Amino acid sequence: MAKQADGAQLKTNPSPPSNSDQIAGRELALKVAEAALDKKAARIEIIDVRGKVDYTDYVIVMSGRSDRQVAAIARGIEQDLKHKYGARCSGVEGLPQGNWVLLDFSDVVVHIFHQDTRGYYDLEALWLDADRVEFEGQTADEGFVFP
Repeated sequence: MAKQADGAQLKTNPSPPSNSDQIAGRELALKVAEAALDKKAARIEIIDVRGKVDYTDYVIVMSGRSDRQVAAIARGIEQDLKHKYGARCSGVEGLPQGNWVLLDFSDVVVHIFHQDTRGYYDLEALWLDADRVEFEGQTADEGFVFP
């Protein structure tokens, strides 16, 4: 606690975690996948794009079965990472529509697609040569048919 000139203690709010205290990179990507699984996201892929693009280290692509689920996944990831780990999302795009939501955590960019939209854009094909990061809870989802 800080002290006033008269010696009294000032109550101060603890400062938010500094960037060095916050999780980043691979650990953040794994936490995103964990939060997405909590909201029943499907076909989650963590793609390591370090050295391939200059705007992020990891791209995560996942699907939801409806526009409402896509929005719920996005809100769940954003809230979970903010409250549990102090990771703030610097940008959100596409949330009202729910066909494709993008969450930008700087080191990690998250794409949440409606299952019908994901196959059309086929973002995973952009990084066929990039490594995939395996994570606990990862499954080969069945029942998804993409055009």
